[in-house]
Amino acid sequence: MALQLYNSLTRRKEPFAPIDPANVRMYVCGPTVYDFAHIGNARAVVVFDLLYRVLRHEYGAAHVKYVRNITDVDDKIIEAARTNGEKIEALTQRTAAIFHDDMAALGNLPPDVEPRATGYIPQMIAMIERLIAGGHAYAAEGHVLFAVGSYPEYGRLSRRSRQEMIAGARVEVAPYKRDPGDFVLWKPSSPDQPGWPSPWGRGRPGWHIECSAMSEAHLGPHFDIHGGGIDLIFPHHENEVAQSECAHGGERFVNFWVHNGFLSVDSTKMSKSLGNFVTAHDVLQHWPGEVVRLALLSSHYRDPLDWTEQKLREARQTLDRWYRALSLFAVESEASGTEEAKVVEALKDDLNTPQAITRLHEIADTVFRNDADRFPLQKALSVGGNILGLLGSHPLDWLHQGEAEISAKVKERLAERALARKERRFADADRIRAELAAEGIILEDKPDGTTEWRRG
Repeated sequence: MALQLYNSLTRRKEPFAPIDPANVRMYVCGPTVYDFAHIGNARAVVVFDLLYRVLRHEYGAAHVKYVRNITDVDDKIIEAARTNGEKIEALTQRTAAIFHDDMAALGNLPPDVEPRATGYIPQMIAMIERLIAGGHAYAAEGHVLFAVGSYPEYGRLSRRSRQEMIAGARVEVAPYKRDPGDFVLWKPSSPDQPGWPSPWGRGRPGWHIECSAMSEAHLGPHFDIHGGGIDLIFPHHENEVAQSECAHGGERFVNFWVHNGFLSVDSTKMSKSLGNFVTAHDVLQHWPGEVVRLALLSSHYRDPLDWTEQKLREARQTLDRWYRALSLFAVESEASGTEEAKVVEALKDDLNTPQAITRLHEIADTVFRNDADRFPLQKALSVGGNILGLLGSHPLDWLHQGEAEISAKVKERLAERALARKERRFADADRIRAELAAEGIILEDKPDGTTEWRRG
């Protein structure tokens, strides 16, 4: 089966056919580096890392180019630096380094190119000049704005009406705008704000023009895949389409638009503005990165994902089980590749991770049942997991990590439970069993009154 991807532009799943199979190109919107990435931001990175891995599997690592930018000039950055009493460069360097460390801990491969917006100001200015020359942008009071009325297809990606787009963009009402929907390409900077010389005075770029200029610089004006969170469809990606296509005489900008769904808490979208976010950095202080990654992949990437501790516990139990299957003794023999191909087929169906995880469970089940020739199955489990960015540790290293700390904690709880049983507080004993089970610890009561435990 050919790789199938859901294209947000057409609203349907389509066979993926690259412009050039020897040079498959993907651009993904990266972080604005002013604070820790929340776990919803991490979901996008993990999703597109998975797509990158699948593309490399299908076309060869040397034939895929993955570009993910860093936005290091933005009003949020200016405000955060002012609040912290920190220089902007120090803030962006510090938060970018934390982002890199956290994303690496989640098992993500680095992109092939990671441009920073401040390194591409000349390219942004050149693109704006082309837009002005083509009648698609205009200068007004130190600003340059894109004229949405000059692009009849504006709204094609998001499929929003004019009224919805104006409301959804929360556009600034300004007397210098010719149309309320016109958006900023360049804005003036005060002396205390970062700025660069331009034909329109000292200033800085708008957010949308940054990605258009950086993607063109590394992938050309027309490329295969542009990705990001579903919240970026409008206005960011809609505006990218408009300015990029108008800057190149109407040439198509991107063939496939791929967007991951929201991550929620108690069914409410996780966001910094709502204050209901959990940072990836904080989660990684308590859970191994591989556990967090599997939890993020447990739902289909286009579906909403409700973030809970239970998802993390289930992911831990799953990984423990898969690693136990890999730890069983086996005599090396030839592997056919048939079983791992089933995992790949699931991922080629629009990155169907729930189906791929089910197939890994089925392989592990067969490993446990098969004493005679389990090596090919273990190989399939390992290779299939690796494509998902999982099962990269040595099985015994994984199974023994934190063992002393876990053992001490379990022994303490077992002592509490033994006392509760002795005092006939059976409800308390059952509660302790249930709490340990929720943490992946399975208790086995023996006829002689002792209790053994294992990780489930």
